Amino acid sequence: MKILVTLQNNDIAPRFDLATEVLIAKIVRGKISGEPRTVLLPGPGSDELCSLIIREEASLVICGGIEEAHFQYLVWKKIEVIDRVIGPAAQAIDLAMAKQLRPGAIIRPETERSAAS
Repeated sequence: MKILVTLQNNDIAPRFDLATEVLIAKIVRGKISGEPRTVLLPGPGSDELCSLIIREEASLVICGGIEEAHFQYLVWKKIEVIDRVIGPAAQAIDLAMAKQLRPGAIIRPETERSAAS
């Protein structure tokens, strides 16, 4: 299984069509296999990003806002999409692996959570 996350710095990009890089993590037996890799995109664009998702054979996409047409296209291609997610990409991947990430999730950074404890 591969998880692809649209990025802006280390956080999930607020809009799918404006992402200029993605993080790809290969999951084997419920754990990240190897080092997740970052892929820089030639520029923002939903069509190019959808093509990359298909080429990479991602089975799960985590993103911020996404247009309905692109969402439906990815679902039609049998790719799970968890959208409207806000927060750090690494934590989103951890939550997705634990089957705890839901559309519309707002993830507080680890440092913010530990400071509140």
